[in-house]
Amino acid sequence: MIFRLAWRNIWRNRRRTFITAASILFAVLFSSFMEALQRGAWDNMINNVVNYYFGYVQVHENGYWDEQSIDKSFDYQEAIGKIPASTKEIQEVLPRIESFALASTGENTSSALVVGIDPQAENSMTNLKDRVIEGDYLESGEEKALLAQGVAEKLGLAVGDTIVLISQGYHGVNAAGKYPVKGLVKFASPDLNKQMVYLSLPAAQYFYGAPGMVTSLALKLDSQDDIAPVVHSLESNLDTAAYEVMDWQELLPDLVEARALDSAGNVIVYFILYMIIAFGILGTILMMTKEREYEFGVLVSIGMKRWQLSLTVWLEVIMLGLIGAIAGILVSMPLVWYFKINPIRFTGEYAGMMEKFGFEPIFPATFQWEIFANQALFVFLITAVLALYPLYKIKRMEPVKAMRG
Repeated sequence: MIFRLAWRNIWRNRRRTFITAASILFAVLFSSFMEALQRGAWDNMINNVVNYYFGYVQVHENGYWDEQSIDKSFDYQEAIGKIPASTKEIQEVLPRIESFALASTGENTSSALVVGIDPQAENSMTNLKDRVIEGDYLESGEEKALLAQGVAEKLGLAVGDTIVLISQGYHGVNAAGKYPVKGLVKFASPDLNKQMVYLSLPAAQYFYGAPGMVTSLALKLDSQDDIAPVVHSLESNLDTAAYEVMDWQELLPDLVEARALDSAGNVIVYFILYMIIAFGILGTILMMTKEREYEFGVLVSIGMKRWQLSLTVWLEVIMLGLIGAIAGILVSMPLVWYFKINPIRFTGEYAGMMEKFGFEPIFPATFQWEIFANQALFVFLITAVLALYPLYKIKRMEPVKAMRG
């Protein structure tokens, strides 16, 4: 009876109902869009950084990440044999052997990070082939080098020249070699552009005196959702006393901290947004309460109990909140989906700054059901709390004064 009365009441004044529901609708719309855009931007940045080089998950010999020494290499075939083929989330395994070396030509010298790669596997995750600006990409097993543009400029090298590499190999052996420059690659990140030298995996293993050895296995996954099952599977099948399995959050703690800091800063933005939302909804509730004072006074005077009237009015506001929240979800979904398909693209100086750090200058929105549900629920709870105000007014109301206006 009370429920039906509340439902009929909200449609007695359609204008007031539409204003209240619209304020809740826009509250859900703005908060959902902001959350979707923030998550999408960070997911895109993380994907850029992770697939730029690191991968979502890496496998090393235990203790390698702390020392990052060539002596912490491990047998590739033995390790790959322990990774279960049934782990369907793993799309590709990228073997690498890497260490620092002195690169020189003539009188020019420079430090370089020399990385041995499987060219096809590496390209499948990092799109290294697409970064070749001169010459050609590496082929498997060939004794040639792929240089970052910054390294080539510092040493005065061009495609077809020869680079000399000198380093300390596996367990202290002397490492030295000469390699024709097959191609030049350009990275948006200045740090990578000044130090990267790529060799094919067999050539690098021979250079470091570590045949069949690698320093890391980078795993290509579809998305971040696959990280947990892959890590669990690897830790169950690999000897954790001999190997360490690390996800991108452990590999890139600075990026994790930057995201946490940005999220903390957004708490202030969300607080301001929700305060604006709350005052907007409160305004419509105040308007509704003031307009209906005479009605409330009459109902109490003819014998309606205050708790019944309070419950009826509270249900009215709750119904308005539900209508507005559901409408907000329905309006938010196509908007967020549009910006997921057509992300916001930046140009000019800001785009150049993002590219220097290896980020695409775009902000796509992420489409996740929990975003809409959480924002609608939060706005609905705000509405439910603010709905207590009419109850307070009804409790303290004097019917005679209310009917006099």
